[in-house]
Amino acid sequence: MSRLHVVSGKGGTGKTTVAAALALALATEGRRTLLVEVEGRQGIAQLFETEALPYEERKIAVAPGGGEVHALAIDAERALLDYLQMFYKLGSAGRALKKLGAIDFATTIAPGLRDVLLTGKACEAVRRKDKSGKFVYDAIVMDAPPTGRITRFLNVNDEVAGLAKIGPIHNQAQAVMRVLKSPETAVHLVTLLEEMPVQETADGVAELRAAGLPVGGIVINMVRPAVLDTDDLDIVARGARTGIAKALSQAGLGGARRGGLADRLIDPLLEQAREHAERVDLERAEHAELTGIGLPTYELEQLPEGVDLAGLYRLARDLRKQGPI
Repeated sequence: MSRLHVVSGKGGTGKTTVAAALALALATEGRRTLLVEVEGRQGIAQLFETEALPYEERKIAVAPGGGEVHALAIDAERALLDYLQMFYKLGSAGRALKKLGAIDFATTIAPGLRDVLLTGKACEAVRRKDKSGKFVYDAIVMDAPPTGRITRFLNVNDEVAGLAKIGPIHNQAQAVMRVLKSPETAVHLVTLLEEMPVQETADGVAELRAAGLPVGGIVINMVRPAVLDTDDLDIVARGARTGIAKALSQAGLGGARRGGLADRLIDPLLEQAREHAERVDLERAEHAELTGIGLPTYELEQLPEGVDLAGLYRLARDLRKQGPI
């Protein structure tokens, strides 16, 4: 079973929300998860209605059954300082480099190094054990970059190949890749039932597979309920004015005579119904394309009131009901 869950998706699909809900779902029944943010947007803090996350692991929620969700916002500069201290014992010299701007300079001109630092911190949490030899966290969930950048972000070994053929950076990249390409890791993609997100999801899966990175499942987010059932959609398709007029009349909206209130409501109602029917047809086609990819799929409904903390727990329950992810 995977212990590192990397969550990606096209911008606007709600990947941060899904990552947070997944962390809660995985923390049930006394388990502990670490929710990691790597893009510096503090989206996790907003979802959990807490203050901005520091560069340290902090408990932010209690899951059903007494489990805990901890969170960490990884900062590339601070991670590089840790790295320099770990391998080169620079201490105060490392802090001096930060003041001089050398840390920011290094991570800017060598984006591959930045990704090694960000992914390396998460992979260290995957391997970390306490004094008894037990893993500190049962699962780590990473709110990762969008689908268009996820393969390059995770394939850090190739990214740093031109930077270092040997030495600590090379060894660190290889250690990271051993975790990222192992069964311990699963990359999940978040999408909507819309053409562009579905296409980007399909492309992302193909790229991840080509790079040898383990793909987990597809989370279809913000699924809207079908207002009309199949029979109603058939009525709309036939444009059954008489039946609709009769139903309106029975509802007390005036007689079905020509020009009456019921008659005037028919065309606007039919137009809305046709638009809904078209959306349902489109979503069914997009859903079929997603299931055709051959990965497990999970669905999360659209919450009419938006996603607050209570909504986040509701989404976590929905994920748990759909089986292990």
